[in-house]
Amino acid sequence: MLSILERQAGSQQPISRRELLSIGSLGLGGLTLPTLLSGRAHAGAGKNVLSGKSVIFLFQQGGPSQLETFDPKPDAPGGIRTVNGTIQTSLPGVFFGGTMSRLARHADKLTVVRSYQTNNGGHNIRPFVGSDSLNANIGVHYARVAGTTRTDTGLPTNMVLFPQAVSDQVTRGKARGNLSATGNYGDTYAPFVPGAGGKLQENMTVRLDRDRLFTDRRELLTQLDRLNNQLDASGRFDTIDSLTSQAFQLLLGGGVRSALDLSQASPKTLAHYDTAHLARSHNWDKVNRGKRGFYTGHAKTLGRLLLMARRLCEAGCGFVTLHASYDGVWDMHADANNLNMVDGMEAVGTTFDHAVAAFIEDIEARGLQDDILLICSGEMGRTPRINKRGGRDHWGRLSPLLLYGGGIEGGRVIGQSTRDGGQPTSDALGPRHLISSILHTVFDVAELRLVPSVPTQINRLTEHATIPGMS
Repeated sequence: MLSILERQAGSQQPISRRELLSIGSLGLGGLTLPTLLSGRAHAGAGKNVLSGKSVIFLFQQGGPSQLETFDPKPDAPGGIRTVNGTIQTSLPGVFFGGTMSRLARHADKLTVVRSYQTNNGGHNIRPFVGSDSLNANIGVHYARVAGTTRTDTGLPTNMVLFPQAVSDQVTRGKARGNLSATGNYGDTYAPFVPGAGGKLQENMTVRLDRDRLFTDRRELLTQLDRLNNQLDASGRFDTIDSLTSQAFQLLLGGGVRSALDLSQASPKTLAHYDTAHLARSHNWDKVNRGKRGFYTGHAKTLGRLLLMARRLCEAGCGFVTLHASYDGVWDMHADANNLNMVDGMEAVGTTFDHAVAAFIEDIEARGLQDDILLICSGEMGRTPRINKRGGRDHWGRLSPLLLYGGGIEGGRVIGQSTRDGGQPTSDALGPRHLISSILHTVFDVAELRLVPSVPTQINRLTEHATIPGMS
């Protein structure tokens, strides 16, 4: 627990050195914030190996359907082709599933991979965290080289955002795995998690009773303002060690605190990203995930999560993972827990289409299309044939993959799939290609290989072939 003012209720005693030094875990599995900051010294690779680009990985847990998104197979027989019709994109002869209407207009800026397969048919967080990533969050490899925080602002270089980062009025879902996994690097390099899945909001106390949890982010910012004013007026920062002082500056300064505060975005920008109006639920409550609020929660938060991710990258964060899929809302079996494909794509696909298109439009307007790479992918795809209930089941032989930005050429469809959308007909691309592509985006790989302090395993990850056009 981060205990800035851990004191008995009603006490008005001044802040003591002992209280200031009681900083503990900050949503990092027991890692102390000063230890997080000390991770800078352990990296030591230097800025010359960093490209200056950032990555946002939107993890679509549950398994999005390739046929209902970017490979609809309009000429396939009924029972195979997409259930929600097709839409012509801005690329001649290229169609998306009917729910992807806004993204279809931006196809000339996108890279769609139709031959990507995860070879994973179960609910987990592979390949994002699994053997291909050396059992570490992909962003952890970046943090190991870049350092865990920026030396100029204290901003974490690797973050994981859950829906609670933008709203405390949504049901907590499952990540079905540890998105903060660090492989063999140790907890020093774990991602910063401001929301569900971490304890920045849940277990932080600021001038509160010992047994009280602090969950309202807006009130948290108010409390931090008060603490900042008190410390500034008293000059007590000079009584604590440098790493603990940096920890306070991280919390109280303009870095992560400013980027996480969406009230600082313009009303026009907030409205542009907002997806809350898409939370309808008229058919969604007939299944357990709907009754628990997962579909409406996804609709209420995805747009704002992408806005927060953009703000973090603009502020200097190198890798942001978004887990907005609420216990796997892309899972569309059509059973007691899950919607069928028609209702499921209305509940989940429409929100995704709106939010990602809004992100692209914002990035283009800001001229950041060469600086931020967006990746959208899940742990698997869906079966080519629709089941008897109107859903699709787990499928590891083909999965949709969407890429935008990062300086890569847009308007590309890479690879082809069989007529039923079940597996690649061209050379298959997989997680190792994607991970290598990510590392080639954020690093100058030639420089990276010259730095003795860079772990051999990171260089080995970069040696795998990349997605065409991303080397």
